[in-house]
This record gives sequence, C-alpha cells and structure tokens, in this order.
Amino acid sequence: MNEKYMEVLERYDLTADSVRRGRSGWICQTGQGMVLLKEYRGTQKRLEFETQVLEQVGQTGGIRVDDYLRTADGQLWAAGEDGTRYVLKHWFADRECSLRDRSEALSAVRRIAVLHKALQAIPEDPEWNLGSIRTELLWREMERHSLEIKRARGYIRGKKRRNEFEFCIMNNYQRFYEQAVQACEGMKRLNRPEAHAPLFLCHGNLDHHHILMGTGYTAFIEFHKMHLGEPMADLYHFMRKVLEKHSWDLELGLAMLEAYDRVLPLGNRDRDCLYCLFLYPEKYWKQINFYFNGKKNWISARNIEKIHGLEQQEAGRNRFLSKIK
Repeated sequence: MNEKYMEVLERYDLTADSVRRGRSGWICQTGQGMVLLKEYRGTQKRLEFETQVLEQVGQTGGIRVDDYLRTADGQLWAAGEDGTRYVLKHWFADRECSLRDRSEALSAVRRIAVLHKALQAIPEDPEWNLGSIRTELLWREMERHSLEIKRARGYIRGKKRRNEFEFCIMNNYQRFYEQAVQACEGMKRLNRPEAHAPLFLCHGNLDHHHILMGTGYTAFIEFHKMHLGEPMADLYHFMRKVLEKHSWDLELGLAMLEAYDRVLPLGNRDRDCLYCLFLYPEKYWKQINFYFNGKKNWISARNIEKIHGLEQQEAGRNRFLSKIK
C-alpha cells in the first residue's frame, strides 16, 4: 500500500492486514472489518449530512450502508501531508445485484422499499440547506432533455448526408418526442404548487452497482447523490435496468411493483409518477446526448444496436405502461 495511504489509515487507529484497489479507492481488511479509504472532494457540510442520515438508516434491520468512520480525534475526514482529504467507510465483500436473476431482482426491490421507508422516517433538518440536497425537479429535467432531443433533430435535418444512426434518430423522432412531451406535462401536473407534493430523501443513483447482496442483508452504497426528491425515481431506475434485461417482461414488472407495495404501499401519486418516468424515452435521449456531444461523424455499431434495441422493445414497454397507468 502506498505509504501516504497507510499514514492516513493510522489516523483512524487501524492497521490494514490486506489492501487492494477498488471502488476508486483502497479496500482494506482490518481487525475491525472491511473498510474503503478514498479521496473526498466534497464539503464538510455535505459529509455531515450524509453521516447524519446514514447513521440512522444503518439501524434498520435487513439493510446496511457504507457509513463513515471517524478518526481517532472524532473527525469525518483525514488529510494527507499534501493536503488531500480522505474518508473511511464501512465496506462489504458482497457482489452486486444480478439483473438477470428474477428472484434476486424481486428481493432487491423489497429492500429498496425498506430503504425508502427508513429514509422517509427521517425528518428534514434545517441544517440541510445545501444545493446538492435540493436538486432540479424531475419535470424540469425532462423539459431540458426534450429540448436537447429537439435541437439534435434540427441539426440532423440540416445535414445533406446522414449515417445509419442519424436515419434511426429521424425515423423514431416523432413517436419518442411525443412521449417526452406527454411525460413532462404529466410530471409537471404532479408537482404543481397547489398539489403540495412532498419530497423525501432518496438515494439518487440507485442501480445494481450500488446494491450488494449479502447473506441475510442487502447493502446500499455510494450515497453521494442522496437528495430530497422523488423516491419513485430510485425505483424506476432499478426497475428499468431489470426490465430491459428481460425484454420488458410484463409479469416480472408487475411482480416488482407488488413486492415494493407490500413493504411500502404505493399511492396514486406514486403510480402516476412511475408512469411518467417509464413513459419518458430516457434511453433515446441518452443516445442523442451521446451523439450530439461527441464525434458526430463517427458512431459505433454498439450505439446503432442500442437504437434498434429501443425499437424492438417498444411493444413490451408499451404493454407495461398500459398496466401501470
């Protein structure tokens, strides 16, 4: 292990028995268990916010989180000789959730509901007055992405010669853009001022990479995007990844919703929010965004396959949407 990292670890009164590179840091096996040491570039206030929340969530049965350890003198970070700041987190040897395993996906959804239930029980603290906690409303994000779709279409229309990817974009534009507008309008109605829509703490970046399947527990990691927002966005992101792997299997999709509902009941607003999220053509926007901000004169075969994949899965996606509306 690099000497400077060993020096930082000593600030925690810990000695590493073994060390390996991973998760953008150093995964260390110590006498007090596995920990992750990594650089920290955020603020003290953000770190205090995450610590406050994760300490409470960590007391919930059935789930674990990568909460922070304090140095021997009670600090949340330790600085190296060069001024670089490091944090130390509890870590886990468990593997990431498998999207292809149906039973594991259902188990993960149940634990997501447990996580959300724990987060919703934490009252908002006035000290959380941070920009990273109060993020852009979903309808505003959708509106911004829709403008980017429209802008890219205008650029492609002005080209005299188009490649295969650009032809795919133009052929699918009208259908996907209409879905984008409809989803945005629906989300905007859910967030109108008179609706008094509550915001809750949510993970903010919940996919299979951040869900580790342990024995008798599930570990949720990397809460650096945690914010006050729509918990349904967490559920949507995980479910969409699973459903894409299973060609939008209707039975599996409904089973995941039921699994979540049994732990944390879904209200009408929750279901409307999920419908808008699933309706928005996020994958179509991602491909356009990649194209428009990259080398437009060269598109990989993989990106063309992804666009064709959207066409092939559209019927299954529409069947799922018809059942959750």
